[in-house]
Amino acid sequence: MVAMTSAPFASALLAEHDAAATRLRELILDLAVEHGSFTLSSGQQANFYVDMRPLTLHHEASPLVGQLVLQMLDAAGIEFEAIGGLTMGADPVATAVLHTAAAHQRAVDGYVVRKQPKGHGKGRQVEGPSIEGRKVVVVEDTSTTGNSPLSAVEAVRKVGGDIQAVAVIVDRDSGAKERIEAEAGVPYLYVFSKDDLGLE
Repeated sequence: MVAMTSAPFASALLAEHDAAATRLRELILDLAVEHGSFTLSSGQQANFYVDMRPLTLHHEASPLVGQLVLQMLDAAGIEFEAIGGLTMGADPVATAVLHTAAAHQRAVDGYVVRKQPKGHGKGRQVEGPSIEGRKVVVVEDTSTTGNSPLSAVEAVRKVGGDIQAVAVIVDRDSGAKERIEAEAGVPYLYVFSKDDLGLE
């Protein structure tokens, strides 16, 4: 089992005025965070809502996501050969990371986990290059309850993927980390905490 870590990644970078982390934080606050009164899918009430799709599919933000997620995984000592997660929140995150890795001559594949196995053909739930017997990371843009990453973990393990960590861009501090580490038995890493973004 991979050693657990709870150290927030971006806090140190922001303290050092890292340009990539500072700019991605600005873009998250501009593109992904809405303030108001919201009921989350978990039924919880919140005075802010984080919709990461406008961020992860943004021309400037996507390369920063790839850079910072890869940098975070490297800093935590996570070795992996493939990255992906439950469609569709994970898809642009994984794609950003594999393109960043390729730019540094690193062979990282992507994979996509369908919400349900395909109803025809080979009936696959996990698409992409085979991850059987390979070290993989499960990603998500953000998680409230941990449901999406845990669904991906279950599907990946069924096809023989060796999960090293679950990684998200934004942690809402709403119990996902604790649940994922308890149920999946792997580290849960995040680039930005709720506090890093100044969200209450």
